[in-house]
Amino acid sequence: MSKNIILCGFMGSGKTTIGHRLAVLLDRPFLDMDAYIEEQEGMTITEIFAQKGEEAFRRMETEACRTLSKEKNLIIGSGGGTVLREENAALLRENGVILLLDVPLWVLQKRLQYDTHRPLLQKPNREEIIRDLYHQRTPLYRSAADYRVHTKKTALQTAEFIARKFGNL
Repeated sequence: MSKNIILCGFMGSGKTTIGHRLAVLLDRPFLDMDAYIEEQEGMTITEIFAQKGEEAFRRMETEACRTLSKEKNLIIGSGGGTVLREENAALLRENGVILLLDVPLWVLQKRLQYDTHRPLLQKPNREEIIRDLYHQRTPLYRSAADYRVHTKKTALQTAEFIARKFGNL
């Protein structure tokens, strides 16, 4: 069995899209951490934020990291805030390698301009929120990641690069 490959990065960086493609290329299961938490809790991330608050959701993320760190051979798309907690990154690193999908701010702004699913963006000043979060989170992503992957190409090309470079872990 192989180590897990954990994709981290800002919301809209392609963790789920690239993760699905990578899973096919490496013949491994893909697990989206947000979907995993939704399934465990029986409610959407938006509902969790509304009913229990962000702090409760962050505790759920840590518990998911604790559980998933015991698994092997997975491709994991972490939530946008997952590895911002050092504890989560350390748990995931126990049996995995963390890859940062490094995407320029202007690309993220474009990808997220019409998003209606991410709770943190459901405010009128979306562009400002994305910019501020990007500047807060990017250094933390870089610190948590074992490697940075620049995603200037298509999702498939990025997945193919990751498969070549990290597929034998």
